[in-house]
Amino acid sequence: MVGKISQSIAGTPHDDCTAQLQTITVLEVIWFRLSPHLFTAISLSETPFHQYPFYTPRFWHGMKPLAWFRLLREGRFRISPSRVGIVIGVTIATPFNTIMGGLQKLIFRRRLREAELHGTPVFIIGHWRSGTTLLHELMVRDERLSSPSTFQCFAPAHFLVTEWFFRRFANWLLPGKRPMDNMAAGWDRPQEDEFALLTMGLPSPYRRIAFPNEGPVDIDYLSFEGVEETAITDWLQSLRRFLLNVSVATGRPLVIKSPTHTGRIAYLAREFPEAKFIHISRDPRSLFPSTCRLWKGLDEVQALQKPNNETIEPYVVECLEKMYEAFHQQRESVSPERLIDIRYEDLTADPVATLRNIYQTLRLSDFDAVEPTIQAWVETEHKDYKTNQHQLAPEADELIRSRWASYFERYGYV
Repeated sequence: MVGKISQSIAGTPHDDCTAQLQTITVLEVIWFRLSPHLFTAISLSETPFHQYPFYTPRFWHGMKPLAWFRLLREGRFRISPSRVGIVIGVTIATPFNTIMGGLQKLIFRRRLREAELHGTPVFIIGHWRSGTTLLHELMVRDERLSSPSTFQCFAPAHFLVTEWFFRRFANWLLPGKRPMDNMAAGWDRPQEDEFALLTMGLPSPYRRIAFPNEGPVDIDYLSFEGVEETAITDWLQSLRRFLLNVSVATGRPLVIKSPTHTGRIAYLAREFPEAKFIHISRDPRSLFPSTCRLWKGLDEVQALQKPNNETIEPYVVECLEKMYEAFHQQRESVSPERLIDIRYEDLTADPVATLRNIYQTLRLSDFDAVEPTIQAWVETEHKDYKTNQHQLAPEADELIRSRWASYFERYGYV
């Protein structure tokens, strides 16, 4: 029972180096396979996901034809009949994205060519469900800062010419809340730049969401381990181009948030020499069930095939291990004055004090000027937010304490 087996996870046709070799103990495999109701056992209550109307755009609707075709090919066109409507809608939308993208280049050619980042970019990193979204929302209350919006990440090819229309006339397309939790949704809300990279057709672990039953995709891009230097350079340049485009729209310093950046910190620090980083941690006993719910919710509303949810739990375990092995190695190359560690528990207990600590430690700007605005947002818009409640099954608790032991110890959750 303590022996090991190897499970090969196939990569994508467009990048053979994404093939991964995942090692899992026999005991863990048996536990995952013989616990079909694991997710139910994890949650204190089976809180239903928020409704996601059939007409709401999916991630893929912002793709151009070539990126869309590659995604379908990587998933071997294994589309469920119930998801054919999404596929048809995206296929119709892709030429529009190409046309609007060409129009944006024509109209904004000079401004895009001369674009530059305004001020110091700030990257929020940390595992999914560790409070990165809450921190992102809090920081963009400071009107001196900006962030990629949901629409900009949804339509990276043409948001400079189309965002105004969607914000003004098409807010009804999006639900009021995200499917997996009670955070507000909207075209103007701050969003993960990883979704823009996904839509642009770049390698991203989020490509798994399209065909979740086929296994992990581009997991090596969580740390760039094993990825060729030329591919890393191209990827970073694409990220820079997107952020420059956002800077053209906002004209202010950017607060950039994506959990996937956690294991890329050294590469981002080199690409953006002035950047500052905020790392947030959370009790793994909450991270694990909450992240399982996150992927289950995204797969349910975004996938092109009906998800079977068979690989979610081992995927969550694997991702944290990979991300944090890289993060703990790479953070040593980032000078202390550029990186701060905070805890989710402290952020939720006293958001204002936590933000003040961040501003002072990273020397961002005068916090006194924005404190009333942040305090007002906490007391009004975020006042009624309720965190999903979870309770770990004993077997799940034992597993993550073993596999995530270094995270427990390093961030004080033992």
